[in-house]
Amino acid sequence: MTEEERLARAALTRVGEPGDEAVNRWLDRYGAVDTLKALGSETPLPGVSRARWAGLRQRARGLDPEADLRAVDGAGGRFLCPGDPEWPSQLDDLGDGRPVGLWVRGRASLRLWALRSVAVVGARACTDYGAHVAATLGSSLAARGWTVISGAAYGVDGAAHNGALAVDGATVGVLACGVDVAYPPGNGSLIHRIGEQGLLVAELPPGDHPTRSRFVLRNRVIAALARGTVVVEAELRSGSLVTARRSLALGRVTMGVPGPVTSGLSAGVHQLLRGEGIVVTDAAEIIELVGSIGELAPEKRGPILPRDLLAPEAARVLEALPARDAIGTAEVAHAAALTEERALVRLQELRSLGFLEHSGGRWQLARRASGHPKR
Repeated sequence: MTEEERLARAALTRVGEPGDEAVNRWLDRYGAVDTLKALGSETPLPGVSRARWAGLRQRARGLDPEADLRAVDGAGGRFLCPGDPEWPSQLDDLGDGRPVGLWVRGRASLRLWALRSVAVVGARACTDYGAHVAATLGSSLAARGWTVISGAAYGVDGAAHNGALAVDGATVGVLACGVDVAYPPGNGSLIHRIGEQGLLVAELPPGDHPTRSRFVLRNRVIAALARGTVVVEAELRSGSLVTARRSLALGRVTMGVPGPVTSGLSAGVHQLLRGEGIVVTDAAEIIELVGSIGELAPEKRGPILPRDLLAPEAARVLEALPARDAIGTAEVAHAAALTEERALVRLQELRSLGFLEHSGGRWQLARRASGHPKR
């Protein structure tokens, strides 16, 4: 891409809103330089009304992309365009809604980090449970070499980022403002740390501030960047579910962590899981879904009890013993459907293993100090 095209794309990030499909169609058809020049004319380019064209022309007045590039450079960042070596090609899956360019702050390669990445999103006003789960997922994924992507917001987003940073892992914050703007202000120190240790990414140029619609629009970038999205706590009406729906539409693995059925903050997640979402409870299960062949989560089992190790016949004999009374060998044999000789062999085996006691020719379950059968 020529320097003139790069400057024009940087300028256009101040003209259209993120994901503006009309602007992207013009870029494909005319290129960035000619699209920017066309904004000097009163004749609209195809696909927009005169009123909309007038609004875009208003924004196009007084643009200074060189100043924006100097500003991002001063903040330790850069401007990426489609086709650059660092450009994550999966963003092109957004079609006409793909970013015109990306303003990036941080030293790592966005393309390389995004190749092995998971988005962890959820409620801003999350519960302690949600914060704990998000932080645990963030640290566990990062410790296993996965990049944690989120939106640097309060609640689940911040917890996921903090979890990754706590283990010196890779994390990417996708902002709805410029990469030099700390929003929300209460996460200023976290956003600064992400910029120092990880990556900050934005479609909006330096100094631009967020709006309600821009938060929704940036969610599509989170979904497209990651190989999969995990939702940790979300109400039925939630921006996190917008990210999940985008993830599903893009063919990405979309997952949810279940919560209490009595919690409204888990209702949106449960709705997702009733559809195409997949239940996950830890990082290993997430990696099994989004990772390479062979990255399987360990099978989860309950504790193994001593009686679980018994041969089937011995287990049947043990089941034949009543909970409190003592019985003779013939009664055991009858209850276990064995001959007396065979039952006696198994009874003696069970006594040697500490399951039974034998007194006066009768058998009973061995009892611990608590008085409960040793089963």
